Amino acid sequence: MKQPTTAAPEAATPKARIKQAYFDYVLKKGHPPQSVYKLTKKLGLPEQEFYRVYANFDAIDREIWADFGREARETAAREPVWEQYGAREKLLGFYYTLIEILKRNRSYALQSVRRSFERRPMPGFTPRVLDDFRQDFEEFVEEILREGRRTDEVASRKLVQDGYPRFFWQQVLFVLGFFAKDDTVDFERTDAAIEKAVTLSFDLVGRNTLDSAVDFVRFLLHSRRHRR
Repeated sequence: MKQPTTAAPEAATPKARIKQAYFDYVLKKGHPPQSVYKLTKKLGLPEQEFYRVYANFDAIDREIWADFGREARETAAREPVWEQYGAREKLLGFYYTLIEILKRNRSYALQSVRRSFERRPMPGFTPRVLDDFRQDFEEFVEEILREGRRTDEVASRKLVQDGYPRFFWQQVLFVLGFFAKDDTVDFERTDAAIEKAVTLSFDLVGRNTLDSAVDFVRFLLHSRRHRR
């Protein structure tokens, strides 16, 4: 999340002020405010103003994570070479940009994800705080995979390709988990992990030996029918 602008606080909308105040509080205290009332009182706003824009503090967390994802996609897409990128390069560009954003907001990102995991510590569990981010990401990855199928970078497999967005979401969780534990300078190991994970995933969804074998079997069956 970007730092506050130099504009006067009263120039911001109530929603923007509430979101920024919440974000700052979590950074300073390591946990959400004790109540909506206390947060809005500090801002000089009536409590009902909060509920006009958010249902609870969890809704702010989900929106902030969606903002991280949106900023990563929009920033990566502004690169001059973006339109020349294939699906693999676009996903890499998204991940590298996302990590740069998370580096600027690491304290908040780790606190919010850990709170979600503490509520439901299950293997493979997607923290609820990432729900909106996940929806946006799966739409984004489906779009670039669709482009990849048009250029033959991604194999067309009608029986399984609808599940690819969920497969790539698990990759996001891997990247976030790796980033959270990375203690190398400037998170160098995270960059390496991203490269290897994306390479492996496109080896799997691209044309490979299995596709060649299936094509060969189809060819033999087709040839046999024509000889009859």
